[in-house]
Amino acid sequence: MGINTERDIEANLQIGPTTEGMVRLFIDAGELEIPMDFSPEEAEEIAEEIRAAAGRARALSEK
Repeated sequence: MGINTERDIEANLQIGPTTEGMVRLFIDAGELEIPMDFSPEEAEEIAEEIRAAAGRARALSEK
């Protein structure tokens, strides 16, 4: 299973700061909850990776 494998799973994603100064990505998929905390610097790197992936996906869809 990889990034191109489609799954029929519904999940909610919440993103926000914690009281400890971290950035939390919180994934809720029914009985499964995944909190992932990142430093602000790590969160900015992740945001850059998401922007780059969006650009590549956009380029693929425009072909």
